[in-house]
Amino acid sequence: MIPGAGTLVNVATVLLGSGLGVLLGNRLPTRTRELVTDALGLVTLLIAATSAMEVLSPDLSDAVGSSAPVLVVLGAMLVGGIVGSTLRLEQRVEQLGAWLQRRLGGASGPGDAAPDAAAPEAAGPGAAAGERRRRFVEGFVVASLVFCTGPLTILGSLNDGLGNGADQLYLKSTLDFFAAIAFAASFGWGVAASVLTVVTVQGGLTLVGLALGDVLPDAQLAAITATGGLLLVGVALRLLRIREVAVADLLPALLVAPLLVTALAAYR
Repeated sequence: MIPGAGTLVNVATVLLGSGLGVLLGNRLPTRTRELVTDALGLVTLLIAATSAMEVLSPDLSDAVGSSAPVLVVLGAMLVGGIVGSTLRLEQRVEQLGAWLQRRLGGASGPGDAAPDAAAPEAAGPGAAAGERRRRFVEGFVVASLVFCTGPLTILGSLNDGLGNGADQLYLKSTLDFFAAIAFAASFGWGVAASVLTVVTVQGGLTLVGLALGDVLPDAQLAAITATGGLLLVGVALRLLRIREVAVADLLPALLVAPLLVTALAAYR
């Protein structure tokens, strides 16, 4: 199997799912699209909870001590948040989404559908264009975070690069296909644009796998998975319109977590 094939399949499924979602979304009223978004938020919260439970992993406890796993995740989130905020990652991701929206010429999506009767007629073309732009950017940001922060992304991409096969990425591609349909039905073509993030993140991890020569140790992987679970909680809060958590600013935590595990394991 050629390294990177799993990522190419993943890109294809996201694009196909996004196209189907846009076709479906144009036929749904705003209230239904909002309900779909709420359902996605709840499911994302469920996935986040199962991932965050890796903080209880025996491998992680054996490596850093029984009282340290939560501190590892806390330290990763704090340090990663400081680094990400300093680098303004959230702002840069949003700017990339806005740039893509402009380059694509305001591709039509659910935001282009006829407004509900309850919408004020005073909202002119400028307001409608602003709403389309906002939903495109939000769809790009949310889809990028959901598709690229899960354990299957990390372990699957590494194994693909190591030559162990892309079975995990094929499973992820199937899940992302259905998620892309649901996301695009609500957010439109911004979800399809997230394939650029998928290629960058998964392609980069595949190259790391080519260079590593061995799989990531279980303790480090557990720390990454638990930290990624908390990031997905932030994504769920955004989908549920509870709080606009700057999740992109917290992404460096995924790099900090295994480093903290390595440091604590060496100290012990």
